[in-house]
Amino acid sequence: MTKIKAIIFDMDGVLIDAKEWHFEALNRALTLFGMAISRYDHLVTYDGLPTKTKLRMLSMERGLPEALHGFINEMKQIYTMEVIYAKCKPVFQHQFALSRLKAEGYRMAVCSNSIRNTIAMMMERAELLPFLDFFLSNEDVSAPKPAPDMYLKAIERMGLQPTECLIVEDNPNGIKAARDSGAHVLCVHDVREVNYANITQTIAGLEAKHA
Repeated sequence: MTKIKAIIFDMDGVLIDAKEWHFEALNRALTLFGMAISRYDHLVTYDGLPTKTKLRMLSMERGLPEALHGFINEMKQIYTMEVIYAKCKPVFQHQFALSRLKAEGYRMAVCSNSIRNTIAMMMERAELLPFLDFFLSNEDVSAPKPAPDMYLKAIERMGLQPTECLIVEDNPNGIKAARDSGAHVLCVHDVREVNYANITQTIAGLEAKHA
């Protein structure tokens, strides 16, 4: 019988409704140089990718000078932090879900393509940090999502097998990384679907299926 022992969450669009924040912060930095990413391209192509990857793609596809990457990335992080301070607040259903799951003995972690400082700040502002065993950022692996490295590292750090873990993801890049890790995946469309009932029902279904 497969028993789920850990739940690993993506962050943006899963625990934090921050997709728009990253989109707006990066565009605010890009407009300093007369460039922007359309909402369509953000949703279809760029969503869930690290800022450095997005900038490399813009250089290849639209001729953004590589010499500007460092400055644009720095400004994007500054703008992101401003939004986090203004908008990131605790959400009851997430605090309830993670507190119940922790009390029931599940191990939990966050794996996000964001940088370490951003994850720490968002988890702190959302008051979810106490429920997590740890979190991993794009700075903790050589290949971020859609590569599975981040999830494999988290599973290894927990001392578990992929089949003992449930990953909660929301975008194609993250879902590919999660599936390629060999873990079970709960795909959600937005943060509202990340709740105690959905998670526990998914776990019950998986355990019954593999009993």
